[in-house]
Amino acid sequence: MKLGFILECGPQGADLKVCKNLVGRIRPDDEFVAITLDNKPKLISGCGEAAKQLIKSGCETVFIVWDLYPDWREDRTRPCMKEDRDNIFESLNAANVPRTRVHLICIEQELESWLIADGRAISIFLSTQTRQVTIGHERRPDQVQNPKKKLNRLFTQSRGGSFNYIDYMHAEKLVALIPDFQKLKKSETFKRLYFKLTGIDLI
Repeated sequence: MKLGFILECGPQGADLKVCKNLVGRIRPDDEFVAITLDNKPKLISGCGEAAKQLIKSGCETVFIVWDLYPDWREDRTRPCMKEDRDNIFESLNAANVPRTRVHLICIEQELESWLIADGRAISIFLSTQTRQVTIGHERRPDQVQNPKKKLNRLFTQSRGGSFNYIDYMHAEKLVALIPDFQKLKKSETFKRLYFKLTGIDLI
């Protein structure tokens, strides 16, 4: 089966790499097909035509995955998930895409909410032969404000101020080190993705 994904990143973006890894582990026998739309405004306006294209290419289901807070977050600007959903549905309706073929996955903060959930992966990545790093698990990853900033802080504290977290370089490596989904299930948005892929609720 072909599974279509519409993501708010570039062709080599972190969202694409992380979702491809996770979907490959959850549904290893299915084909992952993605269209990347660069950023949130382009995703919301263009997801209808992208979904139509994916369905036409043979995708059984299309997943639209986006961050509630975009990369250019501003503290004074609080986005609205309902508004995002309404605008996405408007784009889908304009392209005559049936909603039954589409699942919406809004990550409550940013993609990094999933990555900070499992301290084991971050610990392995940041540890060296001469220094063992231990990072705790995030018990409520969806509620961490600006998880990308937190991840960057963990990088600089563990390796020095010049070692920064760069999403398109490091997100794929971090997700590959997550051994199982026991910690990721602390994220309600990841649990939604897992359920929509499998029909099974992570408990």
